[in-house]
Amino acid sequence: MELAPIIGTLAGGLLAIGLSIYFWVAAGGRRTQAVFFTILGLVLLVVTGGLAWQKLGPGNPQPLVAAPTGPVQVRILTALPVEPWVRQAADKFNKGNYKQDGQPIDVQIIAMDGLTALGKFDQDSFGSLGDKTRDQASPDELKNLETNFPTAWIPDSRYLVELSNAAYKARLGRDVFLTDGEYRARPTVISLFAWGIYQSRDKVLEQKFGQVTWKNIHDAAIAKGGWAELGGDPSWNYFKLVVPNPRKNAGGLAAMIAAAGEYYDRTNISVADVNDPKFQQWLGELMSSATSLSGGSAYTVEDFALFGYSEGDGGQLLESDLLTNMQGIKTRWADPLVIRYPKYVTWFDFPFSIWMGPETTAAEKNAALQFEQYLLTPDVQKEAVAEGLRPVNNDVSVTAGDTLFTRYKDQGVEAVVPRTARMASPGRDVLLSLLRWYDLNVAK
Repeated sequence: MELAPIIGTLAGGLLAIGLSIYFWVAAGGRRTQAVFFTILGLVLLVVTGGLAWQKLGPGNPQPLVAAPTGPVQVRILTALPVEPWVRQAADKFNKGNYKQDGQPIDVQIIAMDGLTALGKFDQDSFGSLGDKTRDQASPDELKNLETNFPTAWIPDSRYLVELSNAAYKARLGRDVFLTDGEYRARPTVISLFAWGIYQSRDKVLEQKFGQVTWKNIHDAAIAKGGWAELGGDPSWNYFKLVVPNPRKNAGGLAAMIAAAGEYYDRTNISVADVNDPKFQQWLGELMSSATSLSGGSAYTVEDFALFGYSEGDGGQLLESDLLTNMQGIKTRWADPLVIRYPKYVTWFDFPFSIWMGPETTAAEKNAALQFEQYLLTPDVQKEAVAEGLRPVNNDVSVTAGDTLFTRYKDQGVEAVVPRTARMASPGRDVLLSLLRWYDLNVAK
């Protein structure tokens, strides 16, 4: 039952009575005034009390005016190759009029390699609630969630999400990253792995082997006479392979998986394949030609562009990283870089993965979903193409205008890669076996 009409009626009645009394005994002087103001005071008291009851009473818990609660914070762990694009998009998004539940959205980007993030999720370094709900969390736990726990994750590849989710599902009995529905992990952009080789070296390899493959690179790496034996300039010394450090860059593992695919001539690699002594010997000979692996940074292609031949002669690296550094290589070194595509294609799809546990609020999840949808819009996807990334929005082309794909077409860049053999995503045991082999044989 609404109290406001009753209170209004009562107050109006008291006020009418007071006025009637005032005019009836107008000649009564001070006594009349005293009666009038007494009744007027009663009216004000009733009205004030009624308003207080309306605001604070058990049937009316909502305040008269909603106080602002501040922006909805969305923290996104973002893989290094797409961090510049995602950060630029977040800056524009934050300046727009995007709101969730009436409050502005503030997207925060945290750059982190996919393998590093996977390790933190596996170790529960972000501090999940486990089996507890938010109502059961302590004030310190809630404060940690509000400042540190990621709302979403954009790793390098979908298989990293699947590995993390499998670990949490075994521990908690539920999914924390979904594979279907509105909140499913969804690719944002794509980038392939391709060979980036200095043009002078590429010509020699083509004359010697016909094409660039992992097997031919292996033979070049073990040539005892170095480049002179291969038909190149003796001053080039020995062939130097460029491979990302797999402990600092997910591309390093992708390179070894691609090498295994060519070695076995198939797309699926098992733990038994990784542990085969013949393969391990072959991989060891190949990796022995790599430069600065044990102490290499996470930014392999940037180092390649900065240090030139001293960093290496060529290697299989992420296409987007190669494209964004092509101009720098061309500016610093007389020998331009060429791109060649492998027989077995590996790629990263950078899936936007929203955390579905109680650690994040419904408002945070929905705000993250808004930003995901923003990343998939044509304008933002065009900005991804400008960074050498391939769009997932079919309305956006990599060849529309002066893009990196059209600019470096003469250096081997292909808008449509004519390959159908895609390496299957590795399982956790395969990844751990490769990393264990790397730790024992390379990172000494």
